[in-house]
Amino acid sequence: MSKRQASEALDDVLDRDSPASKRSRFDDYNKSLTPASVPENGDDSREGTHQNGLGNGIREEDEDGFGDEVHEKAPIRQSAPTEGYDDLYLDTIDRNVLDFDFEKLCSISLSNINVYACLVCGKYFQGRGPKSHAYFHALDESHHVYINMGTQKVYVLPEGYEVTGKSLDDIKYVSDPRYTRQEVMEFDRRPRNSFTLAGKEYTPGFVGMNNIKENDYLNVVVQALSHVSPLRNFFLLEDFSSAPELVKRTSILFRKIWNPRAFKSHVSPHELLQEISLRSNKRFTLTAQSDPVEFLSWFLNHLHLGLGGSKTKPGSSMIHRVFQGKLKVESQAITAKADASDRLRFEEAAEVKVDISRFLLLTLDLPPAPLFQDERERNIIPQVPLTTILAKYNGVTAQELNAQRKRYRLVHPLPPFLVLHVKRFSHNKFVSERNPTIVTFDARNLDVAPYVEPDPAQHPPGEPIWYDLVANVVHEAVRAKDDVADSGEERKTWKVQVRDKSTDEWVVAQDLFVDKIRSELLYLGETYLQVWERRRGGPPATSTSLPSRSKGKGRA
Repeated sequence: MSKRQASEALDDVLDRDSPASKRSRFDDYNKSLTPASVPENGDDSREGTHQNGLGNGIREEDEDGFGDEVHEKAPIRQSAPTEGYDDLYLDTIDRNVLDFDFEKLCSISLSNINVYACLVCGKYFQGRGPKSHAYFHALDESHHVYINMGTQKVYVLPEGYEVTGKSLDDIKYVSDPRYTRQEVMEFDRRPRNSFTLAGKEYTPGFVGMNNIKENDYLNVVVQALSHVSPLRNFFLLEDFSSAPELVKRTSILFRKIWNPRAFKSHVSPHELLQEISLRSNKRFTLTAQSDPVEFLSWFLNHLHLGLGGSKTKPGSSMIHRVFQGKLKVESQAITAKADASDRLRFEEAAEVKVDISRFLLLTLDLPPAPLFQDERERNIIPQVPLTTILAKYNGVTAQELNAQRKRYRLVHPLPPFLVLHVKRFSHNKFVSERNPTIVTFDARNLDVAPYVEPDPAQHPPGEPIWYDLVANVVHEAVRAKDDVADSGEERKTWKVQVRDKSTDEWVVAQDLFVDKIRSELLYLGETYLQVWERRRGGPPATSTSLPSRSKGKGRA
C-alpha cells in the first residue's frame, strides 16, 4: 500500500468506516443517565436496542476480533415489590443495633437533609436516589432496608420501592413514639412495666440516660423536667413539626423517656445536646461539666422563647404557666450615723422601695459551715431544716446586699410548681468553696403559706398551702483519679431522685443506674435543686414507709 497523502482521508485508504470516537460514546452514556431517558417507575423501555447507555449493551471487540456484546445492567428501579416477594430482605433487619438517639447526620456527607437509617447496620446515609450514599451502601454492603428519619417511611434499595406492611411498625414507633391523650393520663394512675428486646424489665419514664462524657448535669435536669406532669404531657401530645429545633428535640427525648415499647432500657441525650451546644455557643457541651442550675435557667428561658413566649408578657408559654411566680422585694438603703457615744447605727426611717419581680426558681442560702471541730474533736456535717432557709422569703428576715437591706416575700398566685435552688458553691478569684451542709426535709406537706403575702381574694387567711416533692437533684463530690495516683482534687457528679406517682415510690437515677430508694433517705445527700408540686386541696398527706431497696434487681 502506497503512502497516504496528506489530503486523503484514512477511511478512503482503508476502505472501511471509522469507529465512533470515545467522546461520542461517553456523551451517549451520560445522556442515558439523564432523568428524561428513564421512566418514573425505573424501567428502561429501550432495553434490547443498540443504543449505548445504562442498562443497554455496549458493542466491544475482544482480542480475537469477535464482536460479542457485553450487557451490564444496573438494578431496576421499582415502584412496588415483585408479586410474591413483599417481605424480601426484611429478614436481614437487626433491631439490636438500631439506636435512633444520635443526631441524624449522614455518616459520609455529614448532612442532616433527607437522612435515611440503614436497618441492617444502623448507620445514617443521605438520600435514596441512584447517586445517593444510601444507594451505594446498598450495592456495596448488600444492606437493602432503609427508613426515612423524617417521614418514617421504609424503602428497599436499590429497587427503591416502599415497604407498606405492618411488620416494621415497632421500628417506626421506637424512632418516633406517639401517644394518645388516654395513654398519657394513665402514666400517673396505673403502674406499668415493659420489657426490652433482651427481656429486661424496665418502667417507662424511669430509664437511664447515657453519660457520653461529662453531661450528667443535663441528664438530671431533663429527668426532673420529664416528671413535671403538665410540661411532660405538653411535650408528649403536641405537634412540634414546625417548631424550633430545640423544642422539637426536647419533645423527642421526652417521648423516648416514656416509651413503653423501647428496644433498650436507656436513652441518649446526644441529639438534644448537639442542639444545646450550638444554641449556647458551646457554653453547655457533652465534654465539660456545667452547673445544673445555670443550665436549667438557660434551658427554660430558651424553651419559653422557642414556644412563642414573650419576654415581657407573663404566662405567654407553657414554661411560664408551670414555673413562673411573683416575688415582692423591699429594698432599703443602708446609711450610718454616729451618735454621742461614737457608735454607728442604721436609720430606721429610711425610705423603703417595693418592687414586684417574677421568678422561675428561688435561691436558698445555707448558713456558713463550721470552721472547727466539735467538742469531741471530730468533724461533723452540719444540718439545717428546709423551713429554716426558706425563712428568707417570710418578709421579715433581711439580707444586706450592695449597700441595701432587702426583704423578700412570695405573692399570690403561686405557681403550680416551685423550683428551689440550694446555693452550695461560692467562687472568688482564688478558690471555689463548697458548703456540705445537709438540708433536712419531708417529701410531703411543705407548707409555704408563712412565706406568702396574705391575699384573701386569692387564698383564705390561715389556710396552709401544701407542696409535695417531685424531684430532688443531689450533688456528690468524687475524688478525681489519674493513671498514676489520686490527684486529690474533687470533681462533681450529679444524680436525681424522682417520685413515681402511680406507686408512690421513689427512684434514684444516676446516668445508666436506676434503682428504688426509701423516702426517708432522700435528704441524706447534698440537695442542690428541688421541684415541688402544689397539691390541689385536701388534708395533709401521710408519709408512708416504703419497702427497702431491692437487692440485685434494678429498673435500669
